Amino acid sequence: MTNRLTTLCMAIAMLLTGLCAAIAQDRDIPSILQEHAAIIAKGSRKTIEPAIVDLRDSGQVDAQMVLEAWQAKELWQRKADGQFFTTTKNEDNSYTLFDVITGSEVGTADKKELKQIKPNSGIRGMIGAALVQFQLMDADPAKRLDALTAIDRDPNPTHLPALRAAIDAEPDADIKETKIRLERLLTIAYGADEAERVAAIESFSDALSVDVRAKLNPILATTRVATATKSTANIAAQLTPGTDLSKEDAYALLVAADLAPAAPTQDEIRLALGDNIIDGRVGGQPIATLNTIEGREFAYEALADDGLVPPLVTADEMQWAIEDHLFYDVYDEPSKAVTDAAETTLQSINTRVGFNQALDLGLDGLSLASIYFLAAIGLAITFGVMGVINMAHGEFIMMGAYTGYVVQQFITDYTLSIIVALPLAFGVTFAAGVAMERLVIRHLYHRPLETLLATFGISVALQQIAKNIFGTQARPLTSPAWLDGAWVLNDVVSISYIRIAIFVLALIFLTLLLFILNKTRLGLEVRAVTQNPRMAASMGINPDKINMLTFGLGSGIAGIAGVAIGLFAKVTSELGSDYIVQSFMTVVVGGVGNIWGTLAGATMIGGLQKGIEFLNPSNTLAAQTYMIIFIIIFIQFRPRGIIALKGRAAGD
Repeated sequence: MTNRLTTLCMAIAMLLTGLCAAIAQDRDIPSILQEHAAIIAKGSRKTIEPAIVDLRDSGQVDAQMVLEAWQAKELWQRKADGQFFTTTKNEDNSYTLFDVITGSEVGTADKKELKQIKPNSGIRGMIGAALVQFQLMDADPAKRLDALTAIDRDPNPTHLPALRAAIDAEPDADIKETKIRLERLLTIAYGADEAERVAAIESFSDALSVDVRAKLNPILATTRVATATKSTANIAAQLTPGTDLSKEDAYALLVAADLAPAAPTQDEIRLALGDNIIDGRVGGQPIATLNTIEGREFAYEALADDGLVPPLVTADEMQWAIEDHLFYDVYDEPSKAVTDAAETTLQSINTRVGFNQALDLGLDGLSLASIYFLAAIGLAITFGVMGVINMAHGEFIMMGAYTGYVVQQFITDYTLSIIVALPLAFGVTFAAGVAMERLVIRHLYHRPLETLLATFGISVALQQIAKNIFGTQARPLTSPAWLDGAWVLNDVVSISYIRIAIFVLALIFLTLLLFILNKTRLGLEVRAVTQNPRMAASMGINPDKINMLTFGLGSGIAGIAGVAIGLFAKVTSELGSDYIVQSFMTVVVGGVGNIWGTLAGATMIGGLQKGIEFLNPSNTLAAQTYMIIFIIIFIQFRPRGIIALKGRAAGD
């Protein structure tokens, strides 16, 4: 008997399944359109969803074409019978009608016989969401990527099954990886099974991207609640009034949960007293006694005893109410397994983000250090060898940047123009440095105050000359296309190619200068004059010539630094002024006249500045101030810099 009953039930189930399948096959696209003709014509976002859903879930391959025509406002309805068509306008202003499925011509009609279906932006958005599942399987990879972008921008639960269905058949490996990643993100938010949500969350433990954190943070969102008994919800933390939250906030939670009466404020008490004045008295008390808080509360309590106003809640009653209840931060997400996984994963992500932020900060500091090194190395040479405080050093940087700009006016190939500009900037500023040393500096040796004032005056004059020639507007020094963009290691760490190029340029100059100073006769003579000029002169070295060449070399290097800096900074007459202070600080902190000291000083100042800016990003002026204060303190303990040089530069 039992077997026969089971067989009968299976037969009925198969019959019902076949019937449902037959019904589904009968629901072709035209029948769906006719079924929802009224709401499609009405075009209301509130009522249109069933029509879009039925088309999306019809299983018909033509549904995509109809939805796209509807979204593009190319769908028309014939008023007489409610049939839908696509159309083309004829020369006599009539319209040729085409079947929405086959595209075959089915007749003509006047415009007054037709109604164009014009979905508003809200309906077009709903249609776009429905089209996603078709676009995910489109033959065009660009359309599949567009569909993934649309899902990522505006996800909803209906996208999850469509996305899962489109993964296995994806032929492109990169797009497939994107689909898998997006499917896991949607599973976190919309997955029906707790285990699959936990697995999706844990799969991102090594992620760094912002979108993952944006999906995980809402899972850990909490709401503060007050209860009379121990909560069985997914508790994030139990709160102690007076420590974790103020007693006023705790009592407000009790009032919001209807666990305690609301305490009237002083303004509410005043209004209640004013509404109950009878013959110059309130609650039996003369109005004159209401000028104190105690007097008003006494009169209010009398009104409360008569049932005229809500009762007054005393501080003791508030405290008793708080002590009789429990307070929690409760996760909005009900599943403890999901919140535990999200918290663990976020901790892992934040650790990795912190490490990568430190790496990114280090790269930024190294990049800034290379810029300061280029700007200061020329000053280190002139200051170390000659003891001259050259306040016009920044203007040599500015001259180099303008040289690069002028070269680009004649050479439009930016790569070639930079290659030409670098040696030309060196030559221009070398000549300017030699001229300045011959005409001014050589007459002011051993007179530091006069040298400082003279070079400061020269810097002002050079700035004004630049303004007269190039104007006050910033001029572009355009980098080659291959320096555009940035080297991106991950979502946290990146560095622009221009900064990398400047870093490489700084290394090249470091190597070149070390070679010149240690492996050439000029370097030997420079070191001799640096350490003991009188002894060098007695050995046949001409200190005057060495000073001139050294000053020219330092100025020429400043010109090359100007070309490099001009690639990312605004080229103006004040360009050098932005780097002169940092250049002097770099030289002094590193050790006067020492290349390795200059490198160490640039590294310390660049790293310090970036570190302070990271801790105080909203106030760059404060960051500069803190840096200068630190350097002043540092010099008190290391007056000769990080790497002190023996000889005249050390104060002998």
